[in-house]
Amino acid sequence: MMFGQQLQLVLQLLQQTCIFLVIAWLLARTPLFRPLMQVTIRLPHKLTCYLVFSGFCILGTYLGLKVDDSIANIRAIGAVLGGLLGGPSVGLAVGFTGGLHRYSLGGPTDVACMISTVCEGLLGGLIHRALLARGRVDLLFQPMLAAGVALVAEMLQMLIILLVTRPYHVAFSVVDHVALPMLIANSIGAAMFMRLLLDRRALAEQYSTAFSAHALRIAARTEGVLRAGFNEANSMKVAQIIFEETGVGAVAITDREKLLAFIGTGADHHLPGTPITSQHTQEALRDNRVVYADGNEVAYTCSIHADCKLGSTLVIPLQDADDQVIGTIKLYEPKGRLFAKLNRTLGEGIAKLLSRQILTGRIEAQRALLAQAEIKLLHAQVNPHFLFNALNTLNAVIRLDPERARALVQHLSTFFRKNLKRPDEMATLADEIEHVNAYLQIELARFGERLQVDVQLDGIDTRQRLPAFSLQPLVENAIKHGTAQLLGIGRVRLFAEVDNGQLLVHVEDNAGLYEPARKSSDGMGMGLVDRRLKVSFGPEYGLRVSRIPDRFTRVTLAVPHQPALEGM
Repeated sequence: MMFGQQLQLVLQLLQQTCIFLVIAWLLARTPLFRPLMQVTIRLPHKLTCYLVFSGFCILGTYLGLKVDDSIANIRAIGAVLGGLLGGPSVGLAVGFTGGLHRYSLGGPTDVACMISTVCEGLLGGLIHRALLARGRVDLLFQPMLAAGVALVAEMLQMLIILLVTRPYHVAFSVVDHVALPMLIANSIGAAMFMRLLLDRRALAEQYSTAFSAHALRIAARTEGVLRAGFNEANSMKVAQIIFEETGVGAVAITDREKLLAFIGTGADHHLPGTPITSQHTQEALRDNRVVYADGNEVAYTCSIHADCKLGSTLVIPLQDADDQVIGTIKLYEPKGRLFAKLNRTLGEGIAKLLSRQILTGRIEAQRALLAQAEIKLLHAQVNPHFLFNALNTLNAVIRLDPERARALVQHLSTFFRKNLKRPDEMATLADEIEHVNAYLQIELARFGERLQVDVQLDGIDTRQRLPAFSLQPLVENAIKHGTAQLLGIGRVRLFAEVDNGQLLVHVEDNAGLYEPARKSSDGMGMGLVDRRLKVSFGPEYGLRVSRIPDRFTRVTLAVPHQPALEGM
């Protein structure tokens, strides 16, 4: 065949390859190509790989050019890439499908072309297996490798045509006419197809990276803001962060009734505190769905100001634990600017993040209220009983020692004044010791010589902080359920130490009667103290109990040691 004719055939075949690649480019923008952007291992992905490349294998035949009684084609691109990305089984299946189709078209080379197409797919699959065995998966997506495998595959096809097709002069004529054009077109086509896949994967990774970076920054900057309360002040902080991170025209946050925050274009007339008037926001609240008004397919007009520069909006519901709408977050773009797909996807992620923050804040508020209710219940149980005993003790002491009775009244006043502290307040160790001392003075007057108390805090900085009403319940337990049950002398020892970065305050009695399973007001008191310490300082802190039955019980209160308190 003349060189000029072969060159013309090369150009014509390259034109067909361009059509082939345009179709591939269009399909690459669909979800169908997502499994092809990575090494295919799972069965569903292998099936997708088979269907896609079988289609391209058949398409390569249809786009071929009739040369005498044969077809100059680009079928090998589909077979080779099916094997490279799907492995031997996929390559074999793609080759068989494409080869069977070619055989159905007839011609002197039909059998040879069927066999060669199967071999081409298998060749790609064997290369796939060899590279995976060597841990060189990265090479599978190299365009030059695809071109090289396609080149070898086409040379193999020419050899099979010469070996199988008869008469021989027909086989030789076909190879002479189509060998060079098919070697060039299939090699270039396979490389460009792989390049297209790489570009789509890079774009997807770039999009994913950008999304992750924005999402992480927003999550880090908004962490805990709405947990402190879903109100105008906190919503304005969150809206400012989202506005800075997304670069949209404006950001708004609403509850079910009014606008809580607005930042960006239109802030002069979208004023926080005003009722919701936007139809799109009302739809999102009513139907619990994302509403996107792009200004084209779905009209957008500002409901407040006719000359507003905003041209599109994305309204995303904020939901509670039961998927009930509690508000919305709204992203806006000005007229003439389209919404970036990244921001649309990111907006929905932000809504879920903020919903969880609001929910967490409400749960924490409910827990705080529950803790306060439990503390108040404990006070209601302790105070009447303690007051009854204290008044009986005063009644006895007044007749014998009026001066001591006046001191006991002062201690009783101190005890109840300390009890009035809110349970969420922090107190110093000195405050807690004063509370304990007031309690102990009354108990010492009540039990007389049957109770001995030893308080040792030498070398301990009593400015250390811990939740109010933490220490007195432990001392009361030691007396009420410990020493008060003894026939002999009861001893209560309170001492502290610093160990491994922790301040340990020990309350010890000599009764050893503690029972972990006991369910009573004292158990509830210790449980509350333990939970409050863990909430305040972390799970590694709280109460620890050790005992030897009938000898001693020691309850240890552990909080972080705070040595740098000189400036307080």
